[in-house]
Amino acid sequence: MYRGLAPDNLDFDSTGKLYRPSSKFKPLFDHPPLRVLATLSQGFSLVQDVMSAPVIPCEFPATLSAPSVEVLAPITRAIHRGKAVSLAYHSVSSGKTRREIVPLALVDNGVRWHVRAFDRLRKHFTDFVPTRMEDVEVLETSPIGREERADQDDQWSRIIELKLVPHPNHPRPEIVQMDYPMQDGVFTVKVRSANAGYMLRRWNVDCSPDHHLQGLEYALWLQDPLSLYGSSNATIAPGYEPPRIQLVERRTDGQATEAP
Repeated sequence: MYRGLAPDNLDFDSTGKLYRPSSKFKPLFDHPPLRVLATLSQGFSLVQDVMSAPVIPCEFPATLSAPSVEVLAPITRAIHRGKAVSLAYHSVSSGKTRREIVPLALVDNGVRWHVRAFDRLRKHFTDFVPTRMEDVEVLETSPIGREERADQDDQWSRIIELKLVPHPNHPRPEIVQMDYPMQDGVFTVKVRSANAGYMLRRWNVDCSPDHHLQGLEYALWLQDPLSLYGSSNATIAPGYEPPRIQLVERRTDGQATEAP
C-alpha cells in the first residue's frame, strides 16, 4: 500500500529482503518533531514491556521530582469532570493545612509539575505543587462557583507575546539564530501570563532592560521587558525588574522631572 502511495520513496534491499528509504525519499506523513523525539526516547507505548524501550540510545535529564499516581488520579479526574478536591497541603509559609481547591490544569515548568487551581481558602487562582499534596479526595457534591471557573482566571486566560532575540553580548549571535526558529532575528512566542516566568527561567532568557546578565547560558534576551507587565510570576524571570511607579523624563534643558 505504501509503495502505491509513494512509489519513489522505497528501494528494495535484496540482500536483507527488506525496503529502505530511497535517495528520493520525501516524507508522506507529517510527524511533529516533539512526538518523534518522545517516540525515539521512550518507545511506542505507555504499557510496560510492550514496545516501550527506546528505539535508539537516548539520554535526557533525570526527573528529580515527580508526583505520585495516588495524587495525580483524583486531581486529573477533578479537572476532567469539573470538580473540586479536598486535600492536605504542605506550604513553605503556612505548613500543613487542609484545603479545598478547584484544579483547572496541569503545568510542566520544565523542573517540576504544578496544578493550576482556584484556592477556596484565599479566594484566588494560584499554582500548587502536587508533590506537596496528601489525602486528595474529589468532592462529588460541592458545586463550582462562577468565580472558580477557568474563564475567570485572568492570568491563565491572558496570552502575552514575547519577542526574544540573540543576547547582545553573545559572541556568535548567528548560531543562536540557528538554535531557534527566528524570523529576521526575532523568535516570537506566545505564552499564558501565568506561565511566562516559568518559561523564561527555563530557557535562561535575560529579561533585564539593559541585558546585563553575563554568561553563555544567556543566549536570548527579551527585547521588550515591559511585555511581562502584569504577569503574576514575572519576578522569577532572570533579571526582571518591575517598571517604576513614577516615570522620569528628560527635559530639553537636561534636568529631570517626574512625569504625572
